[in-house]
Amino acid sequence: MNDPSLQPSSNPLLRWLSRWEARDWAPLVSLAVLVVFFSFAASSFLTPGTLEAVLQQGSVLAIVSVGMTYVLLCAEIDLSVGMMALWAACLCGWLFERWIGGTGAAEQASAFAVGLVVLLPLVTCLLLGLLSGLLTVWAQLPSFIITLAMMFIAEGSSKYITQGAAFKLPDFLRSLGNDGIPIGPFFDIEASHFTLPYSAILAAVVMIAGHLLLEHTRLGRYVYMTGGNRQAARLAGVRTGLIVVACLALCAVTAGIGGLVNAGRMGTVTTDLNKDLLLSAVACVVLGGTSLFGGEGGMGKTFIGVLTFTVLRVGLMRITWIDDLARQLLTGVVLMAALVINGVLAKRK
Repeated sequence: MNDPSLQPSSNPLLRWLSRWEARDWAPLVSLAVLVVFFSFAASSFLTPGTLEAVLQQGSVLAIVSVGMTYVLLCAEIDLSVGMMALWAACLCGWLFERWIGGTGAAEQASAFAVGLVVLLPLVTCLLLGLLSGLLTVWAQLPSFIITLAMMFIAEGSSKYITQGAAFKLPDFLRSLGNDGIPIGPFFDIEASHFTLPYSAILAAVVMIAGHLLLEHTRLGRYVYMTGGNRQAARLAGVRTGLIVVACLALCAVTAGIGGLVNAGRMGTVTTDLNKDLLLSAVACVVLGGTSLFGGEGGMGKTFIGVLTFTVLRVGLMRITWIDDLARQLLTGVVLMAALVINGVLAKRK
C-alpha cells in the first residue's frame, strides 16, 4: 500500500515539486553541470575561497536582478540600471568628499551625515525611476525608449559631477563590499577558512524581501497579471500604469543599492564602473527562467540564474590555462547554450 505521507496531495514538498516542468529544472541542471565541470577542470574550484568569491561577486548582481525581475514580469525593460548604479555611486562619492570632506574628516563625521550621504543617492534613484515610469505610462511609449534616454541622463550626470575624477567612499561601504563574518576553519584545517561577505547577507535580505512582496502581496499578484495579459488586468480593475511605475521605481532603487555595494567593493568611484551590469542582470533573470514577455518567473528562479552566471564567471577564472579573451568567448558560448535550451523547454508546456 502506498504511504499517504508520500502522496503529493499531503506532502507540501512533493506537491510543490509536482508543479515543476522540464523548463523549471533546466536552470538547476545547467548550474549542476557547471559545478561538476569546473570541479574536474580546476583543482581549486571546490574550496571555501570559491564559495566566498561566488557570494561576493554575485551579491551585486542579485540585488540588481531583484528589480529587473519585477520589470520583466510586467513585460517591460529597464536599460538604465547600469548607469543608475553608476549615478548612485558617483553621487555618494561626490557628497562624501564635498560635504564631509573625504577621508580626512570622515572620522569626525557623524553617523547621521554618513547615512545621508548613502541615502540621498538612493532617493534620487527612486525619483528617476518614478520619472521613467510616469513618462512611459503618460507618453504610452515602450519602456526601453524612456529608460534608454534615462541611461544617457544618468551617465551624463555622473560624468558631470565627477569631471572624470575618482572619489572615495565612506568606510561603511568599503567594509560592506569587502568584509564579512569569519566562519571556520572547519576540522582544524586552515584551508577551510571561510568568510561570509556582508554584501551577500544584504543581497539575501533584498531577495527575500522581493520574494515576499512578489508572492504574498496584492502588488505581486498585480505584477503577474499586468505582465500576463495587460488588457485583461485592466478589465479586472488593476491600475496597470501604476504597476509599471512601481516596478521601474523599484528597479532604479535596487540598481542604486547594487551600485553602492559594487563601488564599495572597488574602494573608489570611477565612471567606468558597472559597464556590464545591465546585460549581466538581464542574463541572470532570463537564465533563471523568467520570461522576457512578462507574467512568468519569480525570485527563486532569479536566484538560480544569478548563481549559474556567477559560478560560470568564477569557474572560468579558476582555470589558469584560459586567457581573458577566451574567458569572454566561453562565457558567451555557455550562456547562449543555456538560454537556448531554456527557451526550447519553455515552449513545451
